[in-house]
Amino acid sequence: MPNELVNWLAMIEIPIFAGLFRQLLKNKKEVDGDLQQQRDNIAEFKLYAARNYVSFAGLKDVEKRLSEQLRRIEKKLDERSTSYESR
Repeated sequence: MPNELVNWLAMIEIPIFAGLFRQLLKNKKEVDGDLQQQRDNIAEFKLYAARNYVSFAGLKDVEKRLSEQLRRIEKKLDERSTSYESR
């Protein structure tokens, strides 16, 4: 009986477990490669977004400058309209 058990282990179970272990390592390498690819894609997208989209602070600055310019134009128009009305 012990001889049969040793033969069973040597002939069947050890190669099966070795194959399963090898398959697990292969799958882990594939998953790690896919994960690294996803990290690279995310980093590339973040860089793209940083280059191509306006920051909130930049947008507020542009809005402030445009509002000031429009107020100055409005003030000039009001001054001219009152000067024409007074004539």
